[in-house]
Amino acid sequence: MNTKRIMFVFGTRPEAVKLAPVIGATRESTNFEAFVVVTAQHRSMLDQVNEFFGIAPDADLGVMRAGQTLASLTGRTMRGLDALMTRHRPDAVVVQGDTTSTLVGALTAFYRRIPVVHVEAGLRTFDRHAPFPEEINRQLTTRLTDLHLAPTPGCRQNLLDEQVAAADIEVTGNTVIDALHWAIRQHSPYGIDALEALDEQPGKVLLVTAHRRESWGAPMHAIGRALARIAMAEPRLTIVLPMHMNPAVRATLLPLLLEQPNVLVTPPLPYGAFCRLMQRSTLVLTDSGGLQEEAPALGKPVLVMRDTTERPEAVAGGNARLVGTEERRIVAAVRLLLHDEDAYAAMARAINPYGDGHAATRTVGALGRFFARSVDRPAAVAAGLDLSSR
Repeated sequence: MNTKRIMFVFGTRPEAVKLAPVIGATRESTNFEAFVVVTAQHRSMLDQVNEFFGIAPDADLGVMRAGQTLASLTGRTMRGLDALMTRHRPDAVVVQGDTTSTLVGALTAFYRRIPVVHVEAGLRTFDRHAPFPEEINRQLTTRLTDLHLAPTPGCRQNLLDEQVAAADIEVTGNTVIDALHWAIRQHSPYGIDALEALDEQPGKVLLVTAHRRESWGAPMHAIGRALARIAMAEPRLTIVLPMHMNPAVRATLLPLLLEQPNVLVTPPLPYGAFCRLMQRSTLVLTDSGGLQEEAPALGKPVLVMRDTTERPEAVAGGNARLVGTEERRIVAAVRLLLHDEDAYAAMARAINPYGDGHAATRTVGALGRFFARSVDRPAAVAAGLDLSSR
C-alpha cells in the first residue's frame, strides 16, 4: 500500500484529547502520513492539549469570533477546510465525535469525494435536541461516513440499526482511555497551591464540571443551588469546580458558590492536571460526555447532570447514574455516595466498558484494512462477490 495522507480535523479540547493517541499511532506507521488541521473553537484549551501531547498542527483555521452563531461558525469552517482539502488532497479525512468541526469536516470531505473516517461513531441519545447540537451533528456525520469506528458494541448496534453496513464498522474501544492512561503517568503539576495541598489531605473531594448549552438558565441555577446545599451540609468535603469560561455559565454559578469556604473554583485546568485531579477525587458530578468514559477507568463513580446520555454503557454497567438537573435529586445522589459505602463501592468497582487503552492501535489497523478493502472492492464487485461480511 502506498503511503496515504490522512487529514485530521478537530477544534475543541475533547476532540484533541481523543485524537492525540490516533495521530501518534498514525505517525508511527509507515503506511500513513498525518496532516493535522485545527479549527480552534477552543483556542487556549486546544493549544494546551496539543502541546501536552506533542502535536504541532499543519494548518490552523482560527475560526472563532466573539458572539458568532453556529451558522456563521459552520460557514467559516467549511470555507477554510474546502481550501485546505483542495490544496493538500488527503486520501481520507478523520473526524471525531460530534462538534461543529466534526460535521463540517465530514461534509466538506464528502463534497470533495474524500473518504470520511468517524472516530467515536454511533453514540446516540435519540433526541436530536439533547445534547444540542451534538446529537444532530453525530447523526448527520454518520450519513457522510465511509469508515465508522465505534467505541463499544452498543454503538456498533446503533449504526447497524440505522442501516450502516457491517463491513463499514469496526469496534475499537474509546481512544480517550489511551490518552487518560498516558496523562496519568505524567503526574502533571496543578499550578494551583490549593490543589497541590489536596494530595496531602485525607478528606473526600467532589469534582464538578458544568457547561452544557441545554443547561443554561434555570437548570444551571438549580445546579448551583445544589452545590451550595452540598457544601453547607458537608463541611469536611472539598468541592472542586474548574469553571468553564463561558460567560453564561460563570454568571450563573459564581454568585452562588464564591462564599462557600469548602468550594474551590479554579480556572479550566490543563488536561494533564485535570486527569490528576480526577484521580484524586472521590466522585465526579458532571454534565460532560467525556467524563462518563474517563472517570470509570479510574474507579470514580459518575453522577451525570443530564436526563439522557449517549453513553448508556456506563449507566447500564453501574459506573454512572443519571441525576438530571433538579436540585433535590443532585443533593440526594451526592450525599448517598458520600455516606453509603456499599452504594459507593458498587459504582467504583464496576467494570469500565470503554476500553483497555489500545484503541489507537486498533484504529490504525482499521484504516489499513479500509484502504486494502477499497483497492479490492472494484475487482470484487466486477466478479459479483458479496462484500457485506468482509
